Amino acid sequence: MKAVILAGGFGTRLSEETHLRPKPMIEIGGKPILWHIMKIYATCGINEFIIALGYKGELIKEYFLNFYAINNNITIDLSTGKTTIHDGNQPDWRIHLVDTGLQTQTGGRLKRLKNWLDEDEMFMFTYGDGVADIDLKALLEFHKSHGKIATVTTVRSPARFGRIAFKAKQVTQFYEKPQTAEGWINGGYFVLHPKAIDYIESDETIWERTPVEKLAEEGQLMGFRHNGFWSCMDTLKEKNFLEDLWSSGKAPWKIW
Repeated sequence: MKAVILAGGFGTRLSEETHLRPKPMIEIGGKPILWHIMKIYATCGINEFIIALGYKGELIKEYFLNFYAINNNITIDLSTGKTTIHDGNQPDWRIHLVDTGLQTQTGGRLKRLKNWLDEDEMFMFTYGDGVADIDLKALLEFHKSHGKIATVTTVRSPARFGRIAFKAKQVTQFYEKPQTAEGWINGGYFVLHPKAIDYIESDETIWERTPVEKLAEEGQLMGFRHNGFWSCMDTLKEKNFLEDLWSSGKAPWKIW
C-alpha cells in the first residue's frame, strides 16, 4: 500500500518559517515534520510514499537525496573524493517525489498523482503538517469493513477547523471551516479507493470542498473517530507546542 502526502502548499500562516522552506520541512526535534509523518506510517508497514511537491519542492528533493549523509556518520577522503557513509539510520522506504505545480490546490495535487497509484488498490492520503498517535492498522480494518470509497480520520479540535456531521459512522455532511463550530473535524489520514480521484475536477479543486462534500452526500465517506492525540502545525505557536512535547520525551505521536 502507498501513502500520499501533500507537501506543496505555501504555509502562509507559518510565514516565520516558510519564507525559507516548505512547511513539511520545518523541524521538530531536529527532523522535518514530514519525516515524523512517514515514521507514523512506517509503524504499520507502509514504506512506499508519494510526496506531492509544489512550493520550494527542491528543498524536499535535496533532503532525501542527501538523506544518508544527513542522518549517518560519513567519512570524506579529500585526496580521492571518495565518500563513505557508515551503517546507521537506513529506513526501508521508497519515496516518489512528484512536482504537482506551484499554485495547484489540494484536490488538484491528488488528481495529478493518479498515474502513480495502482488502479484498484486503496491508498493512504494525508497532509504534510499533522501528527497523531493514530492506530493505522485499526483505520485500515475499519475502511475494509465498510466497503465505501473513502474514510476520513476525524478528531476533536477548536472551532477554526471544519466540522463533520455523523449518522452512526457514516459522514453525512462535511463543512469546510465554518465561522463557529466545535466537535469532530477533519484530521487527515484518509484511506481512499482510486475512484475518489474521479470526484476531482481540475488543479483548482480543493479536496476538502466539492469532492469530499459529494462523497458525503452520496454516502461514500465514512469517519474513523480518533480519540487520541492529534495536532496540526499551522502556526508558530503550534510548532513550538510540538517542539516542547518532543523535547520532554513524551511526544504522543512517537509510536515507533
